Amino acid sequence: MTGLSTPQRESLQRYLDDYPALAALYEAKQRYKRWLLLKNLRKKRAGQTLPEPMTLIEQLRHTPLRRLARTLTSWLEPIVMMWRTNKSNGPTEGFHNKMEMMTRWAYESRNFENFRLRVLTHCRWDGMMNRV
Repeated sequence: MTGLSTPQRESLQRYLDDYPALAALYEAKQRYKRWLLLKNLRKKRAGQTLPEPMTLIEQLRHTPLRRLARTLTSWLEPIVMMWRTNKSNGPTEGFHNKMEMMTRWAYESRNFENFRLRVLTHCRWDGMMNRV
């Protein structure tokens, strides 16, 4: 229940107290979320801690959330492979953001070559890449 204000937390707790089945599902979701957010988890350790989420998925198979269990099962390998490296795609996302911003600026631009040079300048192009 992190990230909630005190009144929100109290309201959620009252709601979960009234619906025990929902409380169990909420707790299972929180456990799965904590597992996904482990910062020091790498591929080897993820494989060692995998039985806990697998138990959760098996429990979901016997509830109305069967579809969620199927989705989690089909995406389990990509989820585990996510920990093979600690790299992020932050720089790529940053360049993409800049491109979108410059595209908005360039709606009135009639010269594509000037737009291209502006993109390369903003992305700190050093001139080492061949032009396609």
